[in-house]
Amino acid sequence: MANPKPLATPTDLNRNDTKTVADALNSALADCYALYLKTKNFHWHVSGPHFRDYHLLLDDQAAQILGVTDAIAERVRKTGNLTLRSIGDIARRQTLTDNDAEFVGPADMLAELREDNLKLVESFRTVKDAADAAKDNATSGIVDEWTDQAEERAWFLFEASRKG
Repeated sequence: MANPKPLATPTDLNRNDTKTVADALNSALADCYALYLKTKNFHWHVSGPHFRDYHLLLDDQAAQILGVTDAIAERVRKTGNLTLRSIGDIARRQTLTDNDAEFVGPADMLAELREDNLKLVESFRTVKDAADAAKDNATSGIVDEWTDQAEERAWFLFEASRKG
């Protein structure tokens, strides 16, 4: 038997189909990293009368977002594809916008993160559609959990931002 190509993970899935799924997963992964860093940025820079509550909420959410990144990257590799390799790779693929402002008010932080989490849900739905089309049951099943987590983060951010 000839030596396999490096990183040629065996899979019974169609290579063209898995490439489509991997592209969707890598886009979602880039958005997860962008959202993680933005959430940590806001965690570090939040201020005001609800500082402690927001500081802890954003830290919890950042940890959850970071926690899903490894699962996404490993799913890409399990299908025999390559995943993100650098900050530049993330920047080229992310669809969420960065926020480099020196000051962002707490209400604006929560609103921006809520919208970004909802955009991430859209990205996960794209992954789900690609996985279903590729008959990639494992990706299709696991992306549901990631979607639920992003929806829950958006809900918490919405409720935390309500007045009165």
